[in-house]
Amino acid sequence: MPETTPRFRPCAVIPVYNHEHALPQVVADLHAAGLPCVLVDDASSANCAQVMDILATGANTHLVRLPVNQGKGGAVMAGLREATNLGYSHALQVDADGQHDLADVERFLDASQRLPQALICGYPQYDDSVPKSRLYARYLTHVWVWINSLSLSIRDGMCGFRVYPLAPTLALIERTRLGRRMDFDPEILVRLAWRNQPMHWLPTRVHYPLDGLSHFRLFHDNALISSMHARLFFGMLWRAPAILWRRLRGAA
Repeated sequence: MPETTPRFRPCAVIPVYNHEHALPQVVADLHAAGLPCVLVDDASSANCAQVMDILATGANTHLVRLPVNQGKGGAVMAGLREATNLGYSHALQVDADGQHDLADVERFLDASQRLPQALICGYPQYDDSVPKSRLYARYLTHVWVWINSLSLSIRDGMCGFRVYPLAPTLALIERTRLGRRMDFDPEILVRLAWRNQPMHWLPTRVHYPLDGLSHFRLFHDNALISSMHARLFFGMLWRAPAILWRRLRGAA
């Protein structure tokens, strides 16, 4: 008989830019959870590149090297493409700096296996290490995500701890020009919501960061995110009738 359920073959995708101190532990924890890793070297320093070369000699660790820095979003998209080429069905996006609680990996993968068509998204539970400037800025982003998605169902637009079903995610990535830096995480959620992508939300603890290095540029990245929200707003306006009609039909 033919298969009636999608094949579930997950991996982790880790965008890396100069996190050589935290990365080996992140990879070790993911391997301990049974996940192969796709590392994306986003034009890191020579020291960080050397660490990735060593990690990639081990089993179940793949390395993609970008010659020019693309930003977090560009690196994630490169990793998702490579994961698809390697035959994986789902990819857990994980930051390289150790901020995500990898004790939650099994819980997220279990949810993804139960709901293989859904995007499994983390919404953060912060400790005292979170920079207050970033915490407050997130709330403004939440409001714009709700407006632009025409829904309150997206609980957090910025947390990058997610399990992507690769087929619908790559279908969007290959047809749409998405933000390539810190604007990627909220934009892809809104655009997937426009496509009626199922999403399932789980709480996850977040700590900032293991190696003390953050690449979030307060002024520049907030400006990019603001510009992205403006583009999405005008994109939402002409899509709104179709989006709302689909949702009304689905609720009927």
